[in-house]
Amino acid sequence: MRFLLGIIAGFFRFWYDFIVGDSWEIAAGVAVSLVACIVLLRHALVPEQHLPLLLAAGLTAVLVGSVVAELRRKLAKG
Repeated sequence: MRFLLGIIAGFFRFWYDFIVGDSWEIAAGVAVSLVACIVLLRHALVPEQHLPLLLAAGLTAVLVGSVVAELRRKLAKG
């Protein structure tokens, strides 16, 4: 039983490290962008053909925000 629990824990540790990695902000931003697009699609708030553009804009904003935040951290350290 202990062996099985170790395998399960290792499996989830691997996927957490693979998805989140060093920056949980990027993983959270991608998740928020996807959920926002799903909500927009389910409630028909925007035309379906605009969703890829909105998703791309959201992911670009996440990337730019992450890079800016990291740059600020590095500049603050000296």
